[in-house]
Amino acid sequence: MQFEKVIGQQEVKQHLSEMVQHNRLSHALLFLGKEGSGSLPLALAFAQYVVCEKVQAINRPAAPAGPSLFGEEPAPAAPAQAPTDACGVCAACVKAQQLIHPDIHFAYPVIPKKSGDKPTSTDYITNWREFVKQQPYGNSFDWLQLIGAENKQGNITAEECNDIIRKLSLKSFESEYKILVLWMPEYLGKEGNKLLKLIEEPPPNTLFVLVAENEEQILATILSRCQLVKIPLLENADIEQGLIQNTGAAPDAARQVAGIAEGNYREALQLIQHADADWQTLLREWLNATLKGGPAAQVKWIEEVSKMGREKQKQFLRYFNHLLEQSIRIRVMGIDKAFLPEQEKDFAQRLNKIASVSQQQVLIEELDKAAYYIERNANAKMLFHALTIKLYHIIQDKALFLIE
Repeated sequence: MQFEKVIGQQEVKQHLSEMVQHNRLSHALLFLGKEGSGSLPLALAFAQYVVCEKVQAINRPAAPAGPSLFGEEPAPAAPAQAPTDACGVCAACVKAQQLIHPDIHFAYPVIPKKSGDKPTSTDYITNWREFVKQQPYGNSFDWLQLIGAENKQGNITAEECNDIIRKLSLKSFESEYKILVLWMPEYLGKEGNKLLKLIEEPPPNTLFVLVAENEEQILATILSRCQLVKIPLLENADIEQGLIQNTGAAPDAARQVAGIAEGNYREALQLIQHADADWQTLLREWLNATLKGGPAAQVKWIEEVSKMGREKQKQFLRYFNHLLEQSIRIRVMGIDKAFLPEQEKDFAQRLNKIASVSQQQVLIEELDKAAYYIERNANAKMLFHALTIKLYHIIQDKALFLIE
């Protein structure tokens, strides 16, 4: 993957290319970014940039020219301009793009295929190539579902750590550097301490590129040995442009989805699949059933929404959450500052009439929790029934559910 294929993140791309050009490469980098920010695509593009033959040829110092036969001093050659991206056409780039470069290794959470099995990432390399091709902005949940984890817990095991040590102890095959891209180091348990000596004193020209979402879940001993590269959330304009280019989305739909996704391109891709859904009507029906209709209307609405797919249920909750956040924005900064179409601005103003800021904030927390539980296969009927009761009491009784 080339930097140009990664959505947005221009400052990070420039920083990474300058690290290579100015020979300021740390032997261990931690790419830290929230879900959907593009940490994994950036790590893959960075690895390809490092092994690219044209980049290596320019960064490698040339042998000094010998004296002229006629005693003239050779004119100094003009320094070649270092490229800011991998060429994409050399043999190294072609292999890196297909995830088959012999000097770029990968580690990621895996599950045992059968009882007593001791799996390593190599056992799932075909699945990994498919995952990166189809869902480069996916999260660990997407990956574990792809390999059929279901309720199994993914791990980066002690056997995986031993395999990493073995691979990186070998000489590089084709490139100047050996690179390990370790995705989701949060799944490293105490066995991750096996890698400490290797990370602290690696063989020459060995790079560790760790890609993580949650800094607090990484072993402190590993965290302290890495140079941090923070990956910010994507700008709305970058997500909008990415949706138009990669999915063929209409500009208006892409703009609306980018606002709701809040910097998460993975979320934006899922939202754009249901961009034609009438979430506003569904939300109006829910509020009317909850606040005016009574138990019979509530049960009817819950029955209907429970028949929707899990992704649609989650996107509906995200939509409600976005409206609440924009309602608060309108209240504090004025209606011109809301990222909403005119019809939805009117709906957001109506939300301000039925709920205060503190009530809206509690609703946002409850909706976030509900979306999280749905993603992890919670029973939709039970979840929306409980959420409807909470919604009624938060708004009607002004009760705040501040339950940890």
